Amino acid sequence: MSHLTAQASAFTRRGTLCCAALALCSTLWSTQVSAQSASNAYPSGPVTLLVPFTTGTGADLLARLLGPKLADKWKVSVVTDNKAGASGSIGTGVAAKAAPNGLTVLVTATAHGTFPALMPKLPFNPQQAFTPVILLGTSALGVATSGKSPFNNFKEFQESARKQPGVLNYSSPGTGSPQHLAMELMAQETNIKLLHVPYKGTAGALTDLMGGHVDASIVALQTAAPHLQNGSLRMLALMSAERSPAFPNVPTLKELGVANGVVETWYGVFVPAATPAEVVAKLNADFNSLLQLPDVKETMNKQGMVIVGGKPERMGDLAKNELSRWARVVEKAGIKAEN
Repeated sequence: MSHLTAQASAFTRRGTLCCAALALCSTLWSTQVSAQSASNAYPSGPVTLLVPFTTGTGADLLARLLGPKLADKWKVSVVTDNKAGASGSIGTGVAAKAAPNGLTVLVTATAHGTFPALMPKLPFNPQQAFTPVILLGTSALGVATSGKSPFNNFKEFQESARKQPGVLNYSSPGTGSPQHLAMELMAQETNIKLLHVPYKGTAGALTDLMGGHVDASIVALQTAAPHLQNGSLRMLALMSAERSPAFPNVPTLKELGVANGVVETWYGVFVPAATPAEVVAKLNADFNSLLQLPDVKETMNKQGMVIVGGKPERMGDLAKNELSRWARVVEKAGIKAEN
C-alpha cells in the first residue's frame, strides 16, 4: 500500500512540475507575443516630432529631414511641431507631460543639458521625465576671434587673458546659452577670467565678433566655416575630441592640455518616461536605419554634423553627464538665468 502511495506521490510531483513548466512557457510566450505585438502596432496614429527650439536650428533641421522618411516607413502622418522659448524648457516641458505611447517624440539638442542648471525650479526633472532613444549626431564648437585680432593662436589669447583678468571679453547668443557655458567652462579649466557680453541671438554676437568689437566667442564650426574661409574669423582652438578634417590646422583644446575641454553641440531623441521598451527599441532601430541613408548623410555632413547613432544608452549617458557638468559650471561661475 505504501509502495502505491509513493508512486502516486511521485506522479503528483511530476505532474505539478510539468504544469509549472507549461505555465512558465506560456507566460514567456505571452510576454514575447505581447512585446512583438506592441512593436508591430507602433505607431498606432500620427506622430509629433516636438522640437523645443525655433525653425532653422539644428534640431529642427534634423526633425524636418527625418520626419518625412519616418512617415514613409510607418505609413502614418509625422509632423514637426516647434515649441520654442526659455532655452528649450517650454517645449521640453510639454513633451514631459505627453502620454508615454511614443506618439510624441522630443527632438532636442545641447540645451537639454544646460537649461536645468539655470532653472532649478522646473516643474519636471529632465533626467527622470524622459527615456533616451538615440544620439543622432554632434558638431564641433570652437574658440574664435576676428580675422583682425592680434591673437594668432590660443596660447597668445590665454596669456593675454591671464595678464589682464576680466579685461578681454566675449560674445554669446545670451546668458545661459550653450556658447556662454562652454566659454565659462574653458575659462575655469584654463584659469582665466573673461568679461561676458550677452546678445539676443547668434546673429548679433557673430557680427560684432567679425567686426572686432568683442575679443572672442564660442562658435559652431559649421557656422564659422565660411567666415574662416574668407578670413573674417580666426579659429584659435576647437572643443572637439579630434581635429576637423575640414580645418586640420586648427588644434583642439584637448591637445593643448585642457583635459576637460571637449564640448560638442549634440542632437538627440527622447520620449516620455514609461514609454514601452518595445516602442523605444523600434524608434531606435528606425532612426538608426535612416542615419545610414545617403541623402541623410550628405545633408548632415554639409551641416558640419558628425553622425553618431547607436543604442539608447549612449544618449542617456551623455545627457546624464551633461546635466552634471553644466550644473557645476553654473554654480562655480554664479550664472543666473535671464528673466
